[in-house]
Amino acid sequence: MPEQPNFLLGYGERLTEPIAPPSREMKKREPYGFNEARDRLVPMVHSVSEALDSLPERACPRDEAVAVLTLHPEYLAKSFYPGSLLRGVGLEAVGSRPRRVKPEKWTKKGKPEPAETTELFIAGPRQLFRRWAEALSQWRPDTPGAEDLAKVERFRAFSRDDRLRSIPEESDALLLETALHSGLGGEVDYILDAFSRYLQELNVEPDLERRITAGGLLFLPVRARREALNGLAEFSFLRIARPMPSLRPLNPVVRSWSGPPSFDCELPDEPPVDPGLRVAVLDGGLPEPTALGAWAINRDVPGVGSAAEPYLVHGASVTSAVLFGPLREGVDLERPYAAVEHFRVLDETSGRDQDLYDVLLRIQQVLQAGEHQFVNLSIGPETPVDDEEVHAWTAVLDDYLSAGNVLTTIAAGNGGERDATLGFNRVQVPADCVNALTIGAADVSGDGWNRAAYSSVGPGRSPGLVKPDCLAFGGSEREPFWVVDPQGASQTLHVAGTSFASPAALRMGLGVRAHFGDLLSPLAIKALLVHCSDRGGAGRHEAGWGRIPQELEEFVICPEGTARVVYQGQLEPGQYMRARIPIPEEELAGKVAIRATFCYATGVDPDHPGNYTRSGLDVVFRPHDKKFDPNSDNPEHPVSDPFFQLKEFSTEHELRRDAHKWETTLHREKNKYGSSLRNPVFDIHYNAREASAPTRRRGRIRYALVITVISPRTGDLYNRIVQRYPTQLRPLVPVVQIPIRL
Repeated sequence: MPEQPNFLLGYGERLTEPIAPPSREMKKREPYGFNEARDRLVPMVHSVSEALDSLPERACPRDEAVAVLTLHPEYLAKSFYPGSLLRGVGLEAVGSRPRRVKPEKWTKKGKPEPAETTELFIAGPRQLFRRWAEALSQWRPDTPGAEDLAKVERFRAFSRDDRLRSIPEESDALLLETALHSGLGGEVDYILDAFSRYLQELNVEPDLERRITAGGLLFLPVRARREALNGLAEFSFLRIARPMPSLRPLNPVVRSWSGPPSFDCELPDEPPVDPGLRVAVLDGGLPEPTALGAWAINRDVPGVGSAAEPYLVHGASVTSAVLFGPLREGVDLERPYAAVEHFRVLDETSGRDQDLYDVLLRIQQVLQAGEHQFVNLSIGPETPVDDEEVHAWTAVLDDYLSAGNVLTTIAAGNGGERDATLGFNRVQVPADCVNALTIGAADVSGDGWNRAAYSSVGPGRSPGLVKPDCLAFGGSEREPFWVVDPQGASQTLHVAGTSFASPAALRMGLGVRAHFGDLLSPLAIKALLVHCSDRGGAGRHEAGWGRIPQELEEFVICPEGTARVVYQGQLEPGQYMRARIPIPEEELAGKVAIRATFCYATGVDPDHPGNYTRSGLDVVFRPHDKKFDPNSDNPEHPVSDPFFQLKEFSTEHELRRDAHKWETTLHREKNKYGSSLRNPVFDIHYNAREASAPTRRRGRIRYALVITVISPRTGDLYNRIVQRYPTQLRPLVPVVQIPIRL
């Protein structure tokens, strides 16, 4: 009888325990003394008050207005949030965004240089801005809020250029996407009512039926003529007005190439490996009848119009990729891992600007039903990500995925050959979702792969810098991606695009779930897909964490000298947890590699794009439990060693102090000598924030951690780890036999 392979080890969460927090001294030198900070701000506050008083009364709901407070770059951490100042003057932050500024002074050596910081949108009755302007010059160090004055670098009114973005010069009639801040206390209705009345006076037409609320923002399409723009920009709670993007073109990239001739394929005659899995594809629909009907059912979302032929071809090709992956001539199609429910969210009017919100509302309708564990989205707006603003598509999807119980793959977009200097080649909305798995395309399925030239590149926003998360084979002129012809049972079509890489990546996750059942959560499967990816020689912005393997065994089988462990669980806000990294009790010989991947799901604040994620992890690596800092008075915490570092995958321009802790995916491999490892651990601290400020109100978050230990000189590493932790770790034996290549 053949020997059973060394399967992936599970229940790593049994190797975790709560620990006491480390002691810290919070000492902070201030760039400005109290008198200097106060005197700098006095003329700024006067200027803001005068600018707000000049606004039309009808542009200020309940006589409230919004100004912009820019924090000094040395006060980025949530613990420096100027809450005391805002309470002292009676104002409220209704949003924020990242900004790069050059401060007048700082506490570092050398002259100040441009650095990343945060702009807070501060709202309140105009009379409170006037009172602050009148009183500030008399403030003393003990005045409530005075301790926060040094944190403020600038204070200014919200300008026309702040609000009107990328408005085309050649057009007079404009369809705009507007975003409004919520009012004080998070109220929305009075802001929307005032905005509607204000637009009526400007002869601007709002589309109230298509409005979408996400976090503290209200997104609303409006039609305006150019002469109304200045008036539009005066509305105090308008955050941004920009041209409404159109839907991405869905013509498969390779259709412009001369590909090889089609080949015949024989479809399998077996049901899915796991008929109980619920998989949703949100796309252009399936033609009737379809060759995929044995494993895929088409559902028209209520309200969708008549189907369009190009969208049906795209939808069927995406569905084929979920079911079978890329087809190969002469290779039998494998039995699908799961059946697919294909929801048609596109119709003959899709692709027009005004229909973009219709499509999103249809997607939202399907997702809110909460019936699917796996989702693929290969459609979206044709617009690259914006560092300063979050799009409605991204906000809606991230909110839905924040519970961490659904694995969603999203195509990165096919804009990779556009102007890089202007950032037009960056991943396209909603590929900047932090709770989804964004997939770009590799050009070939075998060795020697590169990012396909059309595949959009990173970076994403911060947090969410590593986008795409991974690549999967998506086809190219060199090697097309073959799919089942939806109308010919034994025919094939050649396509290429991230639209097909994304469902091919989801298929690998479905394979893991179908063979191991509910032993692995969708979040753990996401972590596995990232963990096992190979970046080859590609850059981080090109390939993210790497190309996803195309064989199941690469995820779930531990080769000789290797042990891979999955941890799954939940964390409480403020919790400190220690996770043991499993190694044998005896010292390991030679070099040892430790590869670790953290994934967690989080709530988001779309009105605070620079502080978008509400949850973050501080992860500290402690390799040896008998090595301590002689200057430390805390013997519970051995000396640490850097492991996850933001600068590994960011440019200097994107580097923000402490931002790495807010990334929802952390991944790295580190080499150590076996002699330097003794009961190594990761110490994990769950930070929580809301609307850029610290909070303890956030609930638990789901996390998954995958650790691989590789010791080439320890062939029986797997068995020795299992023997050391016999009651904690267990091999995850598949419920359905996995075909293993010999």
